[in-house]
Amino acid sequence: MNAVLVTGGAGFIGSHYVKALLRADETARVTVLDALTYAGHVENLGEAFLDPRLTFVHGSILDAPLVDQVMASHTHVVHFAAESHVDRSLLGEALFAETNVLGTQILVNAATRHHIERFVHVSTDEVYGPLIEGTATEDDPLLPTVPYAASKAASDLIALSAHRTYGLPVCVTRSSNNFGSAQYPEKIIPLFVTRLLRGEPVTLHGRGEHVRNWLHVSDHCAGIDLVRRGGTPGEVYNIGGGTDLTSSELTGELLRLCGADWNSVRYIPDRRANDIRYSMAWDKIANQLGYEPQRDFLEALSDTVEWYRHHHGRWTPLPHTCAVTSPQVLPDAAREPQHA
Repeated sequence: MNAVLVTGGAGFIGSHYVKALLRADETARVTVLDALTYAGHVENLGEAFLDPRLTFVHGSILDAPLVDQVMASHTHVVHFAAESHVDRSLLGEALFAETNVLGTQILVNAATRHHIERFVHVSTDEVYGPLIEGTATEDDPLLPTVPYAASKAASDLIALSAHRTYGLPVCVTRSSNNFGSAQYPEKIIPLFVTRLLRGEPVTLHGRGEHVRNWLHVSDHCAGIDLVRRGGTPGEVYNIGGGTDLTSSELTGELLRLCGADWNSVRYIPDRRANDIRYSMAWDKIANQLGYEPQRDFLEALSDTVEWYRHHHGRWTPLPHTCAVTSPQVLPDAAREPQHA
């Protein structure tokens, strides 16, 4: 029976993963370590707090003594905790380097000391950089163009170096663009949906020709868990979805689902270093571990819009009074479920 430490488990993807993990019968115990910054909220975990196997620890991966203390009682680590927004990285590169690079180093050091059996480091397709044509495989060079992607590429290499140097059983996953319920409204889908449902305009960069691959968060979580269970230590696994869209094509679908039209769209100059196209192959995880995305894109996108339509209270950042102070383990009174 495994004890799984999930860093960043109160964030968007992390909280979906924790809830999926707790649904697995063989999962003995799950601990979430989360700093509860602007995009992480205990509300994301919702009904998971009803499960006695879940422990919540409020703290940062930069707190080395805390990380060491928590790591000691676990067998597996799934590492989501990261600063992850491109625009924010253009305004504050140091925070991204500190959290994503140094934080990962602190985690792998502790994992090595405590002989962790499995360590999954969750990364992004943005580390490959833009591709005008073709697709990136796990063996392609890392060519990030923005501070966020550079910090993730560095953290990938730190995690993999722990395997090569110390034998830590690390796997790295790199996913395409995620979407789904309870995503903080700064990425394009939740940002556009919440604006359109309020009757506000949305903005497209340049001519709306940037291409991204879209992956529902549940499929991403399933892929990550396949890697946790059966991935080969020292290997990288790309996790993709089945739908490539330009930003204009995506906007058209969101307009339709939100009952808006193109009069709601404003075109603005492209931002700095806005990579025109990402593309990666995910044959490796499909062939070796049996991964296949299950969610139909349009159906999943419709479900996502409906979630935001019926959860108005989650559209704006929650007050930081929801953050838990000492003691670091969430008190029983705060463990009452707040359904996501």
